[in-house]
Amino acid sequence: MPPIQDLVYRLEVGGGVRVVRWIAALLVFLGLAYWFDAREYQNFYSPEAMQTAEIARNLARGRGFTTRCIRPFGMTLVERKLGIDPAIGKKPHPELTDPPVYPLVLAGLMKVIPFSYQMNLSTWRFPPEVGIAIFNQVLFFLVLYLTYRLAKKLFDFEVAVLAVAMMAVSDVLWRFTTSGLSTILAMLWVVCLAHTLVRIEEELRLNGPRRGWFFVRGLLLGLWLALAGLTRYSLFLLIVPVGLYGFLYLRRVRLWVFAGGILPLILLVTPWIVRNYQVSGTPFGLAGYAIYQETLPFSGANLERMIEPPLEEVGFLDLLRKGIVSAERMVVQDFPLLGGHWLGGLFLAALILRFRNPSVSRLRLWILVALGMLTLGQAFGRTWISDRVPMINTENLLILIAPLILCYGAALLVLLLDQMDLPIPELRHFLKGVFIFVAFFPLLVRFLPPRTVPIVYPPYFPPWIETHASLLKPDELMMSDIPWAVAWYGDRDCIWIPMKVVPDFYKINDQRRPVVALYLTQETGNAHFQREILQGRDFDWSRFMLDVLLHQRLPSQFPLKYARQRYLPDQLLLCDRPRWLEMPPSQPAKIKPPTRATEEIPSPKPKLIQPPPPPPPPQEKSTTKPR
Repeated sequence: MPPIQDLVYRLEVGGGVRVVRWIAALLVFLGLAYWFDAREYQNFYSPEAMQTAEIARNLARGRGFTTRCIRPFGMTLVERKLGIDPAIGKKPHPELTDPPVYPLVLAGLMKVIPFSYQMNLSTWRFPPEVGIAIFNQVLFFLVLYLTYRLAKKLFDFEVAVLAVAMMAVSDVLWRFTTSGLSTILAMLWVVCLAHTLVRIEEELRLNGPRRGWFFVRGLLLGLWLALAGLTRYSLFLLIVPVGLYGFLYLRRVRLWVFAGGILPLILLVTPWIVRNYQVSGTPFGLAGYAIYQETLPFSGANLERMIEPPLEEVGFLDLLRKGIVSAERMVVQDFPLLGGHWLGGLFLAALILRFRNPSVSRLRLWILVALGMLTLGQAFGRTWISDRVPMINTENLLILIAPLILCYGAALLVLLLDQMDLPIPELRHFLKGVFIFVAFFPLLVRFLPPRTVPIVYPPYFPPWIETHASLLKPDELMMSDIPWAVAWYGDRDCIWIPMKVVPDFYKINDQRRPVVALYLTQETGNAHFQREILQGRDFDWSRFMLDVLLHQRLPSQFPLKYARQRYLPDQLLLCDRPRWLEMPPSQPAKIKPPTRATEEIPSPKPKLIQPPPPPPPPQEKSTTKPR
């Protein structure tokens, strides 16, 4: 056969068809990624994403698992274990909220790619966040590939393509890729875990027991479980469905599989638990107290902002009420989007079907048990994060099963098409295209004008945060209502505002570490006036901000008496002295954030340099007076 004809044959019916398909799939994915990043990208808006990235930067700089975002309760845990010592407050604060795997992965990325940690004013994007978003989109493509392999193994090529297409056009999953969260990485571990379970079950059923082979596969199971749990603590709950799966379907080799699975769990998880206990006296740090949050005694973020929270006030009925209320919200909000969009609902109908392939039926049972355990984990582990950033947060555990759910939903859809008496075969492809388009519709609407602004303001405006942080020396401490943003964008130690101005502020400033600047944003100032500022017991700092703005009044002997006029009344910056007068004359020009969420941000004009500041007016020497 001539070379040209041979090439045409390979491309049409030979092995080249597979290559063409993968090239086409990659081009489609790259087109979606470019389109989404160009029009819908936003800087980090989740506190978890900023803190995780800041921990990764510390790791890349050789500072270990430390953070500049300090929580009052976390500070108390460290003091209880290590004792109250002035020297401890000057050392880097140990990280107590995040598991280690995702920060380690991002730290490796920051080592390989030396990012610039300055806001790009021409694009209004923070370079490290762009790099993290692209990295997560690479992981997303890997998840799509593994989902395709799993669906093709369990069902067929048609189901695999349909399931992956539904995932690739999911608006929720694309928003997770640019959120900076560990969701896509955790999803990757879950899909790898499902792959290994199916492979073990199929090998035992078809070829019989081989102890060494199953021991090695047990090592893989333990590795995926350890990596998943050290990416999200809640994923340790998957040990229950994995154990049940092995007990029911791997009877002849379950001891070898379990023996292999325990080793990675012990070797990888134990050192991290020991480390947490050495610095805080708890196995999981602050994350272990998530069950107390969103109960009646600790609504919102009160627990983390308290210096000495009265944990004994939380009883069994409080925990039960939290679980019921959270489960009710999940039924209304999360279960309809079980697979990333409405197709996940088809999975529920797929539960009543009987599949010929035993692997399909057995994996279905594993998914059901996993869903039950993750539902419990999400209900009782719910915190203030779920209310602050709905859906796109690390507490959304059900989304991690989306690839498996979409496989079963796509299988049911193909089965329904098989039952239809279609007049022409091409109509089958048209109906599948209709389903994919309907799944793509939320993402398509997001792409429509107006274009999304990359700056998430209020309250985060990185140029302002960088300017505030530059007023402090590297070893000085700021207090703020957005400490994660100050730590990430400003690269300075920042403690979360405690519950009360008096006496909590003085306990930190006088007994722990001096606070040289206070930065309050719309997080504090936008509280409801009557219901929260005047009557709410948890809004002491809102009343403080109102007193400063309207009456120029501070508590007696408050050490921070100098307010910068530039950011009033949107945000408040108080310092121990007028530090902005000490800034060099080449101070960048005044930059204003957008006023609407969909307003286009104009590019800054070149060479805008502010002249040296004039002598301070009389009212700026001391803008406040004691009560």
